[in-house]
Amino acid sequence: MLIHPQFDPVAFSVGPLAVRWYGLMYMVAFIQFLLLGRWRIRQGGRPVTAEQLDDLLFYGMLGVIVGGRLGQVLFYEPVYYLAHPIEIMAVWKGGMSFHGGFLGVLVAMTLWARKAKLAWFDVTDFVAPLVPLGLAAGRLGNFINGELWGRIADPSLPWAMVFPQAGDMEPRHPSQLYHIGLEGLLLFAILWLYTAAPRPRGAASGVFLIGYGCFRFITEFFREPDAGIFGQSYTISMGQWLSLPMVLVGILLLVLAYRRKSL
Repeated sequence: MLIHPQFDPVAFSVGPLAVRWYGLMYMVAFIQFLLLGRWRIRQGGRPVTAEQLDDLLFYGMLGVIVGGRLGQVLFYEPVYYLAHPIEIMAVWKGGMSFHGGFLGVLVAMTLWARKAKLAWFDVTDFVAPLVPLGLAAGRLGNFINGELWGRIADPSLPWAMVFPQAGDMEPRHPSQLYHIGLEGLLLFAILWLYTAAPRPRGAASGVFLIGYGCFRFITEFFREPDAGIFGQSYTISMGQWLSLPMVLVGILLLVLAYRRKSL
């Protein structure tokens, strides 16, 4: 049975400044966004120029950080943050909601698309394949911090892991690694290959929503559920509730995208 390595959450310190692994993972996510985006732009046929990419990333960063943090506060831990409001913006301690960050990015992309005078779906289709590896980096940060551990697992499971932060010595699913594999690496491979050829407007965005929603729904079965605003008495978790609309909207987008193409 494996035991979580208990990494030091601080990667390195420079005087009084402590740089945490969780923050470094966000930096990795933003850097890979730029590198992959420039690669795609060099291939041609993309709506975004290399000069616009940095500006697009800046808007996306604001959407991720503000939306992700507010999503964590409102969707998962409203009672705690109501009692500790000063900690709402303590993002260096971890605690970011993907679904909140996703909504924040949608708002940011809307503002940026208007500024750049581009069709909104052209922007989201371009961004979609650049996101999953960034999600994987964030989940790696969760694993390093030993947070968001999984449900109790069968001790015979070869990769079952004890997370001391859970307050017991029970073997658990390393659900952060499941997130990395499905929502990160596999979703990236699907989207990168799918968008290598021209697709109808909105199709790539639909595939992203379907893929992320389905993979997140699956991984939530292995993750210790968050209490959320409804408590833990519900059959499915908060993450699964929030993923269902993504799948439904993604299916609708995909159908409409190919229907418009055939007209």
